[in-house]
This record gives sequence, C-alpha cells and structure tokens, in this order.
Amino acid sequence: MPAAPTSTELEIRGLACVRGERLLFRELNLQMAPGELAQVTGPNGCGKTSLLRIVCGLALAEAGSVLWHGEVTRSSERFKRQCAYVGHRDGLKAELSARENLAFHARLAGGDPQAVDPAIEQLGLEACRDIPAGQMSAGQRRRTALARLLVAVRSLWVLDEPFTSLDERGRGIVEKLLDEHRRAGGLCLFASHQPLVHRDLAGMCRELSLTV
Repeated sequence: MPAAPTSTELEIRGLACVRGERLLFRELNLQMAPGELAQVTGPNGCGKTSLLRIVCGLALAEAGSVLWHGEVTRSSERFKRQCAYVGHRDGLKAELSARENLAFHARLAGGDPQAVDPAIEQLGLEACRDIPAGQMSAGQRRRTALARLLVAVRSLWVLDEPFTSLDERGRGIVEKLLDEHRRAGGLCLFASHQPLVHRDLAGMCRELSLTV
C-alpha cells in the first residue's frame, strides 16, 4: 500500500450524494498529496461520475465538503486554475481537427498554443492531426480529449473513464502520461472500470471504492 499523504492538497471530507430520491454514497473521505493517484471504483450507478463532478464543482453534494489547500473548491479561484477535468464525453468540436481542437482549448484555458504539436506527438496523434474529430475513430477522439491535459498545465487531473475506447497502445500512452504527471508532483483522481496495467503505476495508485 502507498504511504499515507504527508502534505494534503485535495481533501474530500464526509461527502454524501443523493440523486433523485436515491442515496449514492455518504461519509466519503479521501486525502491526496502531491504525486498521488487515486482510482474511483464501483459498479454502474454507484456515483463515480457524480463524485468527480462534485470534486470539480460541477455538481452539488448533499453533505460534506471538498477542499483544495484547505479552501472549499466551489469558491476557490486557485482551485479553478489548477484543476483539469476530462469527462466521459470527449467534448471535441466535430468540425475541427485534433490540432484545431487543442489550439482552441489552449486559448480557452489560458494554456500554451506552442504545446499543441508536442501534445499531438506525445499522444500518438500524428496521423490524424489534421482530420476533423467527427471523422476520427473513438480511440483517436479519446486521445485528443486527453491531450488537452498537456496544453494547459494543471496540478490536479480529474478523469472519467480515461481508458474508454483505447487499444493496448493507447492505454500504454495514457498510463505513461499519468506516471509522468505523478512524478512531476501532480495529482490524479480518476474513475475507471479497468485496472491499471503498468504494475509499478498500479502499485502507487490508491483505491476509493463506491458501493451501491
């Protein structure tokens, strides 16, 4: 098991979530320090996506709080500047190419347009850099969505099913991305039905299990 956090950046404290009339989870707690990964697991309908959206301030919790350096995330401008969220939908403009989508995101998020081509290379998207997203395969679209993490630097990554539609090569690329982010002191909270393949990375990853 990974060592306990020594310097908490992200803290989930007593979190509860209700959707409709149904309690998805309650009394959920987690502390994450720089360089940590945590995987949210559980069956369909247990609240994995809801949890990630609450952490990012995109949804409200029934009870509890999410803190970033001790500040409530929903009202923290620092958190908004340091959090990157990639949902289970790719969020790409179908008529724009990979390069154009990433350049658009860089401008929108205050990132670096010069990082677009290196991000395309790192995610193995050279063959489709100028192809409209609507004509890409599902795996290419997913890698393009994840490439946004490299054009606007954020210390916390919140990812919903990052390995969806990826083949073995694509999974390897994304796991390498996670490992490099961790080694640089970044944090990643992600939900996935699939375990990490890279043994060393899996050994460093904490698990946050949700049950229905």
